[in-house]
Amino acid sequence: MTDHPGNRWHGSSQAASTVWTGRATNRFQWLLAAVGAACLALGIELAVDSAWSGGFAPLLMSVIGCVAAGLLILFGTLAFVHVAVKVDGDALEVRCGHAGLPRRRILLTHVVGADFAPTVTPRQWGGWGYRWRPDQGTAVVVRRGEALVLRLGDGRTFTVTVDDAEAAVRFIRDRLHLTGAGKTPGR
Repeated sequence: MTDHPGNRWHGSSQAASTVWTGRATNRFQWLLAAVGAACLALGIELAVDSAWSGGFAPLLMSVIGCVAAGLLILFGTLAFVHVAVKVDGDALEVRCGHAGLPRRRILLTHVVGADFAPTVTPRQWGGWGYRWRPDQGTAVVVRRGEALVLRLGDGRTFTVTVDDAEAAVRFIRDRLHLTGAGKTPGR
């Protein structure tokens, strides 16, 4: 699902693509979502068919705890099962999960550089998801692997794990008229 300018047919009059799209998926998140669904089911089971003899308050706390934990795990993991990245002539847009939330849009006029990071791990960022670290910037990490790193005009960085990140870097550099084969050191 990637379009980039290097895909023109030889001798064709077809114009270069004006949009680059890419995605990354983490299948392990589905296992975590199943754990969340199991917690939710346990909470519902306790509420519906309980032979709890310890009183109403402990039963209520158990049901609420299981349902709350299940919903948090379920929705927290499903939001970061995959990420979709779209770069057009104006901006880079990142959408997470099936609902497309959280969403981030960065205007290319705010970008001063784009770099390729060959290996980004959730461990570097403190886990999966939408992350912020004062020393590293902001990131959307859905899996271990290659990433696109944008350097913004205000000195911050934005990293997103996406398949074929090198093509995204070339596409953004073409749009910004930047040169260089830079790789982000230490990532």
